[in-house]
Amino acid sequence: MILDKINSPEDLKKLPIEELDDLAAEIRQGLMNRLSKIGGHFGPNFGIVEATIALHYVFNSPVDKFVFDVSHQCYTHKILTGRKYGYFDDSRFNDISGYTNPDESVHDFFNIGHTSTSVSLACGLAKGRDLRGAKENIIAIIGDGSLSGGEALEGLDFASELKSNFIIVVNDNDMSIAENHGGLYSNLRALRESGGKSECNLFKAMGLDYIYVNDGNDISSLIQAFNKVKDIDHPVVVHINTQKGKGYKYAETNREEWHWHSPFDPETGAPKGGYNGESYEGNTCQYLLDKMKKDEKVVTLVAAVPVVIGFTEDKRKEAGSQFVDVGIAEEHAVAMASGIAKNGGKPIFATNSTFFQRTYDQISQDLCINGNAATLLNCNASVYGLNDVGHLGIYDIPMMSNIPNLVYLAPVNYEEYMAMLDWSIEQNQYPVAIRMPCGPVKHTDEQVDTDYSSLNKYKVTKEGSGIAIIALGNFYNIGEDLAAKIEAATGVEPTLINPRYITGLDTELLEKLKTNHTKIVTLEDGILSGGFGEKIASFYGPSEIKVFNYGLKKEFLDRYNVEDVMRDNRIVPELIMEDLGL
Repeated sequence: MILDKINSPEDLKKLPIEELDDLAAEIRQGLMNRLSKIGGHFGPNFGIVEATIALHYVFNSPVDKFVFDVSHQCYTHKILTGRKYGYFDDSRFNDISGYTNPDESVHDFFNIGHTSTSVSLACGLAKGRDLRGAKENIIAIIGDGSLSGGEALEGLDFASELKSNFIIVVNDNDMSIAENHGGLYSNLRALRESGGKSECNLFKAMGLDYIYVNDGNDISSLIQAFNKVKDIDHPVVVHINTQKGKGYKYAETNREEWHWHSPFDPETGAPKGGYNGESYEGNTCQYLLDKMKKDEKVVTLVAAVPVVIGFTEDKRKEAGSQFVDVGIAEEHAVAMASGIAKNGGKPIFATNSTFFQRTYDQISQDLCINGNAATLLNCNASVYGLNDVGHLGIYDIPMMSNIPNLVYLAPVNYEEYMAMLDWSIEQNQYPVAIRMPCGPVKHTDEQVDTDYSSLNKYKVTKEGSGIAIIALGNFYNIGEDLAAKIEAATGVEPTLINPRYITGLDTELLEKLKTNHTKIVTLEDGILSGGFGEKIASFYGPSEIKVFNYGLKKEFLDRYNVEDVMRDNRIVPELIMEDLGL
């Protein structure tokens, strides 16, 4: 294999150009080996193989610096920078992450998992270089989907101010995770169709020089273009037209499904294993479709991740104009939802917990100060959710629960979740956020409340004494297990409480617990600092009640094992029993 000779970009430069297509084929073999066995970002990586080879062939990494947007398209970069073992050696898959990571290599400069950041980060590298009086090339690589994010546009708007070497490679495959949305994509299309000669040019309008490469999967054309801009003395955009998923027919024809894919059979493309039964995502989609059909004022919004609530392409078409994908623009989605609610609509905006982090100002300023009754669905907000450092869903409770006027709800089962969702859509008093349960669907035969307008009223599910367990949302089942173990060990049934509301205290109930309880246990699926349990502890501070808070410590976790994290934080009934002295 040619790759046997490639352990660094310097080795790559020794190859004749004629061998680079064969090298690309070998790299795709490595990508296929890893992705078919453990899953990952398929389409973005298969589509940028040639461009990455050309970048490393022309530029001098790590002196010249590459910043990959989202960095979910960096697999070829890793293979060429000494990490091919992570793709060809099955025993070493876990030695590398799915994103750039400075701890792995000097060729990586940032740990990146969120989108639309590369131009801004690279602007900083360029400014730092200029301050040092250095001369290296700074290259930001950004996909067309990421251009819809506000930070990408802010970075592009500023870039011309640098007036020094700065290269932006726009990898245009006419695709985000799903289809692209927004007016700028009509300009990208015009540029593609005109061979880069359209008079209307977004990049030139922002003061940037511009080069177009029609075949962004042709290595020779790419090398020629990159040689033109190498050591350039002003900011320039190199717009390359690539094919997402190139080299694998299933990924080329179904680009949305193959953006990220679970393990699969390379011959057929069929998934290996997996769960195809009932899911909160699928159930949410069907509920919202039914709701929209019955009420023309209901509208569902997403920000480039429609399947996070089950809206596959066919479901989006079924919903029609009552389904809105704003692109990678969560801030816009929250503000737009506030406006829809203000003008008589019933908006629901859903995205992953990790992406809600971008919307703090809009939730606070545009939504909650104005008190508009929009619904925010927080998905994968759990230690059981996405587990790489760029996509953690464990920080939302401190962030969102401390915003005034927001009602933040944590259902413990499917029936309660649907009741909360329906109440939220139909009421017009409060902005409401709901932590969509994470994991397998849990049902209950017990009656659930349908009205949540009497705020901050917790639900006592078991009346007991001595010890009270207040178990929030996804951790309610741990509370049930703990309650059973305490009763078995002591013969005394503890009180078990489903608090439901994250944003407030049921002071009447908490005061009542003082009469026949000496210990309170809180359980929350998120970080403790600034979270739910600390509010309970603060309430009982002046009293004799002893409070035991269980949740996650404040830290950045990466590719973690849930059981290890739970044990490390003592969120295990047996360890809690030890802490309680039982």
